[in-house]
Amino acid sequence: MWTVIVALIAIGLLMVVIEILVIPGGGLAGILGFVLMVAGVWLSYSRMGLTAGHITISSTLLLNFVVLIYALRSKTWEKAMLKRNIDSRVNIIDEAELRVGDTGKTVSRCSPSGKALINGKFFEVHARSEFIDEDVDIEVIKVEKNKIFIKSKFN
Repeated sequence: MWTVIVALIAIGLLMVVIEILVIPGGGLAGILGFVLMVAGVWLSYSRMGLTAGHITISSTLLLNFVVLIYALRSKTWEKAMLKRNIDSRVNIIDEAELRVGDTGKTVSRCSPSGKALINGKFFEVHARSEFIDEDVDIEVIKVEKNKIFIKSKFN
């Protein structure tokens, strides 16, 4: 019987920790975890007696406190955290390699954005007012910071 009680409390505690740290605001895992812990404590009171129930509830509360404090410490999650900064950018455009009026071909459907091959390089492009299918000849109509606006060459 103790195995069932300990398993219910352990699974419940694990679900509460997962709810707090992993699942963003769902609520179901936390509620289910709490219910499992209450079921474990209730089983200890009903099957093992008053003293065993008091010991179980005290140890469950203490265990909850210790596990949550440990889980919320910042050093606990350093192994799971991303330590690199992402500093890459899309479409770093050199004015020498891409100008208004350059032509190319779409590689994917632009609805309204997609990819195109212009001057032998792949770029993320944006169609101004139309959807442009794949493998269509296009022309650059505007370059604004890191955005390239295109139109179909036959419009």
